Amino acid sequence: MRKSFEIAGVSIRPGSRTVVDLPQPKLKAHGTLAMPVHVIHGRREGPILFVSAAIHGDELNGIEIVRRLLSNKAISRISGTLVAIPMVNAYGLMNESRYLPDRRDLNRAFPGSESGSLAARLAYVFINEVVKCCTHGIDLHTGSNHRTNLPQIRANLEDLQTERLARSFGAPVLLNSAIRDGSLRAAAGDLGIPTLLYEAGEALRYNEVAIRAGTAGVVGVMRELGMLKSTKLHSKAKRQPYIARSSSWVRAPQTGMLNTIIALGAQVSEGDVLGYIDDPSSLERIPIQVNVDGVVIGRLELPIVHEGDAVYHVARFVADSNDVADWVETFQSDHAEDAVSE
Repeated sequence: MRKSFEIAGVSIRPGSRTVVDLPQPKLKAHGTLAMPVHVIHGRREGPILFVSAAIHGDELNGIEIVRRLLSNKAISRISGTLVAIPMVNAYGLMNESRYLPDRRDLNRAFPGSESGSLAARLAYVFINEVVKCCTHGIDLHTGSNHRTNLPQIRANLEDLQTERLARSFGAPVLLNSAIRDGSLRAAAGDLGIPTLLYEAGEALRYNEVAIRAGTAGVVGVMRELGMLKSTKLHSKAKRQPYIARSSSWVRAPQTGMLNTIIALGAQVSEGDVLGYIDDPSSLERIPIQVNVDGVVIGRLELPIVHEGDAVYHVARFVADSNDVADWVETFQSDHAEDAVSE
C-alpha cells in the first residue's frame, strides 16, 4: 500500500482527495483567509505535480483551468499525486489586482521569508508547505497591464526534462525564457523541480480558447509523466510546437490612441506595419513598424498609449514564420470548436 501524503500537517490516504486550507495573515478587519489546496493522492506510485493559478490576483484563466482539471473524472484514477492551487493570491483576487495589499508582486518574492513582508511570508509558506512536497510544477498565468498573450509555454528549454514536458503541453509556441529572480519558477528550479509557465489570455477576462488549451495541456503533461493513461487517441503523433529562442517588444513611437491591425499569431516581416498611433489633436497618424521577422505572441489591448509603451510582443523562430502562423491558426480553431471533457 502506498504511503499517505503529508502536506501542511494533514495526512491524505492513498485513493482519496481532500482540500487543505493553508492559513494566511488576517485581513484588515480581522477576517480570516486561507489558501485552498486540492490534493488528489492516487493509489499507485508516481510523480507529485503542483498546478498553481492566480499568483497574480487578476489572472483568472488559471482558476477555471484548475476547476475543469479537478472536475475531470479521469483524475480520480491517477498514479502519483496532484496538488492543485486555484488561488495562490486570494488578496489580489478580492481586490481584482495583480498585487498584494502591500503593492508587492508575489512572483518576485520567492522563495520568501518567514519574517519578511506580506509577499515574502506568503511566498515562504507556499514554497515550504506546497512546492517542496512536489516533483514537478505548472504555473498558470495571463498577460498583464491590458495585454493579451497567445497560448504559450515559457520554460528553461536547455533542460531536456523540462523541454520534454513543455512539448507534451501541446501549446503552439514554446519560448526559451530566462528565469526571473524571485519568481516561483526560479525558486522551484533551485529545488530541482522542473516547472512550466503557461501564458495565455488577458488579466480579468476569461478566454475560452486559453482555458481549453490550458486544461488539455495540463492533462497532456500528466500523461507524459505517467500520471494518466494514454489512450490510442492521445497516443497519436502530435504536431510539434515551434521553439522561439528569443523575443522582443515593439514600442509605441509616440503618445496617442492605438489602432491595431495585426492579430495574435500573425506572421510579420521586418518593416511590416502592425498598427497606428493616432493623435486626436493634430490628426497625425504614425505607423508602428516591426524591425524583425517573427510571429506576434502578445499584444496591448488598451487604446491609450504613451511613447515607449510595449504594444506588440514578437517571437523569433529558426523555422519559417509562415509555418508557425499556420500552426497557430489551426491550434486556435481546434480549441475554439472542440470542448475539453470536464
